[in-house]
Amino acid sequence: MKKNIVGWFEIPVQNMERAIKFYETIFQIKIERHTMGPLDMGWFPSVEDGIGSAGSLVYHEKFYKPSADGALVYFTSQSGDINDELSRVEEAGGKVIVPRKQISEEYGYMAVIIDTEGNRIALHSRK
Repeated sequence: MKKNIVGWFEIPVQNMERAIKFYETIFQIKIERHTMGPLDMGWFPSVEDGIGSAGSLVYHEKFYKPSADGALVYFTSQSGDINDELSRVEEAGGKVIVPRKQISEEYGYMAVIIDTEGNRIALHSRK
């Protein structure tokens, strides 16, 4: 059985409560918080056999540092139209740095934001 190449992702945070509130607000989801020794994690919801991969917000004093310069994770719009998520970004404490723009008719639309922790993330939808 073929699988998506990405099996898990982690987004570094400095303040877990603030980060959870931001992502729950813009995506209208519930994030589960788990502490595993020195790791403080906020797991994004996942669906078995769903499109994409599961991941987590993560805090560790020594090993994780938010960045706007590293890898870029694309989040799939839960509503199907990234305008919905984009409308909540600034009120949740983030910043839109690349407004919604069409990738192509075939691949849909994308936008890039900075979260409350200073991470650059992207949004994607077909609409």
